[in-house]
Amino acid sequence: MKELLRSTDPTILAFATALLEGEDIDCFQMDVNMSILEGGIGIFPRRLMVRTDDLIRAERVMRDNEIPLGR
Repeated sequence: MKELLRSTDPTILAFATALLEGEDIDCFQMDVNMSILEGGIGIFPRRLMVRTDDLIRAERVMRDNEIPLGR
């Protein structure tokens, strides 16, 4: 798996996940538990991961929808 997106904004992650699912691209959020442990103040970014084979297509979906990748 490769990192597609890194953000502290849960709305961006939810929107990106919905877009990817709409394109039949599987994704997985990492570091969710870390952000819960911090108390919800948003200092630790979450990462959205996709399969290596889907990375280029997923990056195109993010660019088309003007979602910053935060890397």
